[in-house]
Amino acid sequence: MPIEIKMRKNEPIDRALRRMKKKLERESIIKDVRAKRYNEKPCERRRRKEKVMAFTAMLRRRHAE
Repeated sequence: MPIEIKMRKNEPIDRALRRMKKKLERESIIKDVRAKRYNEKPCERRRRKEKVMAFTAMLRRRHAE
């Protein structure tokens, strides 16, 4: 899936790169690539997801008060 960023007229290259990075982040492409860099066992994947779910639940409880 190619990502295409069109340069606007008289736009600096750093601004175009920033737009590209934000687009990659929004589509979670970088996250997927980093996750697939190493093989992860199913039990490790489940444990990681449970840890994230527990953390978000803790934050929701904290902010609900």
